[in-house]
Amino acid sequence: MRLYLDDISVSFGANEVLKNITFEVNTKDKVAIVGRNGSGKTTLLKVITGEQEIDLDSQTKLKDKIQKNGNFQIGFLKQIAFEDDTVTFEEEILKAYKNVIEMKLQIDTLEQRMQSDCTQNDVLKYEKLLSRYEMEGGYTYQKEYNTAIKKFGFTEEDKKKKICEFSGGQRTKIALIKLLLSKPDLLILDEPTNHLDITSIEWLEEYLSGYQKAIIVVSHDRAFLDKFVNVVYEIERNKIKKYIGNYTKFIQTKELNYEKDLKDYKSHKEEKERLQALADRFRYKATKAKMAQSKLKQIERMGELDKPETADTRAFGMDLKPRIESGNEVLSANNIEIGYDTVLSKLSFKVFKGDRYGVIGGNGLGKSTLLKSIVEKVPLKKGVIRFGTNVEIGYFDQQTATSNIEDQTILDNFLECFPEEDTQNARNILGMFCFSQDDVFKNIRDLSGGERVRLQLCKILKNRPNLLILDEPTNHMDIVGREALEKMLERFEGTIIFVSHDRYFVNKIANNLIVFENGESQVYKDTTYAEYERMQKEKAQEIEETNKIVSKPEKVQEKPQPKENLYLKNKEKARLEAKRKKLERNIETLETEITELNNLIVSPEVCSDYIKIMEYQEIIDEKSKTLEKFMEEWLEITEND
Repeated sequence: MRLYLDDISVSFGANEVLKNITFEVNTKDKVAIVGRNGSGKTTLLKVITGEQEIDLDSQTKLKDKIQKNGNFQIGFLKQIAFEDDTVTFEEEILKAYKNVIEMKLQIDTLEQRMQSDCTQNDVLKYEKLLSRYEMEGGYTYQKEYNTAIKKFGFTEEDKKKKICEFSGGQRTKIALIKLLLSKPDLLILDEPTNHLDITSIEWLEEYLSGYQKAIIVVSHDRAFLDKFVNVVYEIERNKIKKYIGNYTKFIQTKELNYEKDLKDYKSHKEEKERLQALADRFRYKATKAKMAQSKLKQIERMGELDKPETADTRAFGMDLKPRIESGNEVLSANNIEIGYDTVLSKLSFKVFKGDRYGVIGGNGLGKSTLLKSIVEKVPLKKGVIRFGTNVEIGYFDQQTATSNIEDQTILDNFLECFPEEDTQNARNILGMFCFSQDDVFKNIRDLSGGERVRLQLCKILKNRPNLLILDEPTNHMDIVGREALEKMLERFEGTIIFVSHDRYFVNKIANNLIVFENGESQVYKDTTYAEYERMQKEKAQEIEETNKIVSKPEKVQEKPQPKENLYLKNKEKARLEAKRKKLERNIETLETEITELNNLIVSPEVCSDYIKIMEYQEIIDEKSKTLEKFMEEWLEITEND
């Protein structure tokens, strides 16, 4: 498959969102689209799926702008809509395997018929069905969907519950699982890691890394993008640029490109200035006038070279020096039990001045409940939390930050919280969080999730607390915003306890961890997330090696096979050998045909004819798909020899 967007522009009234965008994705490409909030990433996804119209003049046709090579299926989680929410969770997921399940019914029907009346035609049909069934995952799909269900935090009991019984967040997860398992030719994911815990994100990374078809993903999760993408498109100032590699490689390449472009610009400018100085010096001297004219012509031929634009790194930031310094022991939790109706977890820990505790683990295990218990929004089931001297808390709650509030402007809301501030000083403080000029008169109801988070952080940090307790502060933030918050917290002279599923953020900020898993919680003192991750991998490897030793089968002397079994075995061996030879002939023929077609595309009579190129490319894609299928069958036979 191939999707190609040629010189695409999208405008909303006078506001141009995308300008002259060129974008391409091919089979097995894993493409990330990155950019600031509001840069046009989701708009581009909607253009690809046909939900968003593009700017067209009367002379241009849509098919010339959006070119699709091959008949491919697009899967896009754009909204949560189930045909029938009274079906069970498992029934809904199994819809992703409709073809496989129908094939199994055909196989069962054939088997029953062959027991009483077996024809050669039935045998051939049966063999083809079995081959297709295996190739499309018939023997592994149950394990596949059960693993996905478990990794996304659902239980065996959940499989029998009706869709209508789940919360909105759970229904989003169910729709995502179904989309992934349906394996469309082009999988489009818009912020798929939002509201997923670390376990779910890690499973999703592994699944997408092995995905054999094309992927387009929009995400602000840098660790997630590093794991599997091989192409990055960045949208900045309405334009798009392509980079090869994962997110880290993109950042490195972008910085190197900017340095090179800036160096070229300076060299170009200096050379023009040097030539101009020579021309000015000699233009009025008769003996040098010819040389002066030569320099002026040289300047003209050099043309203009625009100064490279710096990256759009506008971000919030302020001095985070606490109002007063806390005592050395900031917080002590002794044998506490947290929860609502039932106990979610039991733990004990101490927090000292300067500690940065990252709280991680699966959803629903008690991470946010722990923070709410610390700030006394949820009472402890048992135990006590004691604070040290001079502790002043700044508490950020994701739910409060993004919920709807009264009809009020940003400025009025801030002044209501800090009536002692005059208007100008209030505007200065809001300006530090990117609410400048007329932005302060925006109605809070109209703000994006990221803008609401910034406003809440601004109000919390204005009080200059010495203990920050933050519940998912990076949700709704773009990458620049996350990096800005990281820099602020790295400079913070106080103490931090925070919950986050952003592993990059956790690794950057935390020097201690509280991990919730399997109904328990464990404290890892003086441990970064990278160190914790390494320990978990080593532990998993030890368990795997132990299991191998324990489960190593004893050698059992094979019993002599009856003549009847040997005859059947030899017959099957002969059948596979014949099939192998046939596959080798087919593979050789297809490889020759594909080579000839590729040579034809670059030939002088075809290379300038776009329509013919597209036709030949479609044939090549079909033949390549068949070739891949034959190769898989051939490998399976030869590996079992």
